Amino acid sequence: MGASRSPSRGLAIATLALCLAASAAGCAKKDTGQKTAGGVNLIKQGKLVTCTHLPYSPFQSKDASGKVVGFDVDMIDLAAKKLGVTQEIIDTPFEGIKSGQDLNAGKCDVAAAGMTITDARKQVLDFSDPYFDATQALLVATGKSYKSLAELNGKRVGVQAATTGEDYVKKQVTDQGLKVEIVSYRDLAAEQQALATGQVEGAVNDLPVWAEYIKENRGKFVVSAEFNTGEQYGFAVKKGGNPQLLKTINESIAAAKKDGTYDKIYEKWIGKAP
Repeated sequence: MGASRSPSRGLAIATLALCLAASAAGCAKKDTGQKTAGGVNLIKQGKLVTCTHLPYSPFQSKDASGKVVGFDVDMIDLAAKKLGVTQEIIDTPFEGIKSGQDLNAGKCDVAAAGMTITDARKQVLDFSDPYFDATQALLVATGKSYKSLAELNGKRVGVQAATTGEDYVKKQVTDQGLKVEIVSYRDLAAEQQALATGQVEGAVNDLPVWAEYIKENRGKFVVSAEFNTGEQYGFAVKKGGNPQLLKTINESIAAAKKDGTYDKIYEKWIGKAP
């Protein structure tokens, strides 16, 4: 007499047969990305997750309540609205953002960190259309007369690590044969603190960042020199990994510039619109 087949064993066999009959695609690993109405893959249902590096006011920083706000935040909110989702922000070291590591690891959908578009970064990131024209500037304490890096010969100059400002100062020191001691800080707050406490004689970073810092510390600091480096900021997505999201971001930037929303955001965070 043959052994009886249990219901659970029969179900398992039936399921296996269905899989074999349905082809490999039918039993493939399910896509964990969430689809929006626009056909864009996002890592979290109902969210556009943004990687940034805090603080970098006025582009992104925390307000008194702890909420992350700023120019970049408002711009990415436009793309999120277009997708019918809300923005969620993750604070992460800038090195992981500019290297593409965070996007490749699926930590976020987009990077928005006041990030300059460069040829080197284009190798590991897909950038949006430029959304902000930036330039480098030298900040010094009020009363200091330094008007150039050359006048800081023999002095210490602060920069933010892994930024184009750091790259610019290093190149100028090498090209001009200066004896400037370059001190790199992990973030903007540390660089600002170094200048405020006299650890460095001057500090180089993006002009809008210094303009915001001067407003918060009236009478204490001045921009003594500007370096027109022709830089432009861009948002970034995973290299080759999210063309539809990149298209949506570009469309939101273009629409904002056309309907006046961009100018309103600019005036809110920066000043008079260009």
